[in-house]
Amino acid sequence: MKALCWHGKSDVRVDSVPDPKIEQPRDAIIKITSSGICGSDLHLFNGFMPTMESGDILGHEPMGEVVEVGPAVKNLKSGDRVVVPFTIACGDCYFCKKQLYSCCDTSNPNAEMARKAMGHSPSGLFGFSHMLGGFPGGQAEYLRVPFADVGPLKIESDLADEQVLFLSDIFPTGYMAAENCDIEKGDTVAVWGCGPVAQFAIQSAWLLGAGRVIAIDCVPERLEMAAKHGKAETINFEKQDVYEQLQEMTKGRGPDRCIDAVGCESHGTSALKDAVEKVKSSVHLNADHTYSLAQAIMCCRKGGTVSVPGAYAGTSDAIPMGAFMNKGLTMKSGQTHMQRYMKPLLKKIESGEIDPSFVITHRVRLADAPKAYEKFRDKEDGCIKVVLKP
Repeated sequence: MKALCWHGKSDVRVDSVPDPKIEQPRDAIIKITSSGICGSDLHLFNGFMPTMESGDILGHEPMGEVVEVGPAVKNLKSGDRVVVPFTIACGDCYFCKKQLYSCCDTSNPNAEMARKAMGHSPSGLFGFSHMLGGFPGGQAEYLRVPFADVGPLKIESDLADEQVLFLSDIFPTGYMAAENCDIEKGDTVAVWGCGPVAQFAIQSAWLLGAGRVIAIDCVPERLEMAAKHGKAETINFEKQDVYEQLQEMTKGRGPDRCIDAVGCESHGTSALKDAVEKVKSSVHLNADHTYSLAQAIMCCRKGGTVSVPGAYAGTSDAIPMGAFMNKGLTMKSGQTHMQRYMKPLLKKIESGEIDPSFVITHRVRLADAPKAYEKFRDKEDGCIKVVLKP
């Protein structure tokens, strides 16, 4: 089959690789019909994620048609149409029983590698490094899905792929980010970043009762999407001082809830700071750029909440812990507990409350994926969300 493979920093290629096969009784094989390129894929593309190996298949936002199931999979059959969540969960361990699926104790075969880096291992993830399992991803023609009796969501309506595809990651991720804020009715929610996850965090903040949503970015097309589809007020951080603007907009109190939807490649407005961070990253002194998280902490009102769906891979010495502690803030983060959210959010799509396809700007063949990665990274041609069609 054809698959998009990682070969080093800024080097992805469509290769011919062996077709996946059933390896365990709870496996399924999916023929991919649509697959997204995620913002966190760019962290791999840009070399921020350790333990990648040449030839690794990328992608964690797939859906398609079941072509084969293992003998223990009773809830799926050949021909079923499914969305596959990016987190891999067994459904049986201590954490899965608490619906903390992205903390699954069973699904990462390289748990010891992750434990050394993080203290404990999260769940396995599709297409996201050997530290998180080394599982081939879904930017390919076919995908092996472990624990297929727990993960894939069957789509039994005639909704188009593009309406349900983002149940694989970014819609539940944005929703959990907003839910983690503990939004109270009428709250002001500030969202750093206007990429795909942020767009769904904005939508979800409204669904959960926000009274006001403010979106922060510097890319005009992303800010326009946040304003048009998310009804958000916007701040361009290259033209406005974010802290001063937020204080003015909230009469000096600060936003009640802040969401860092940027993660480890956030950018500041200081050329000197940017240069220092690049040097530190090059010698592995500091893998993560935490401008957005630091700014969210400084801007958030006292007693407020900071939610972090943005992906981080390493360490940082630039988080203002003094402000965080003295202001009495709460922080919540984590990979998304996908299996908890997929069915309820599918109902919101089916009822017409939201059509997630609004975020798509580019549709390309799998063969054109390398160029799409570059376009997405460089924010060219208004590129906000790419869908691959194998």
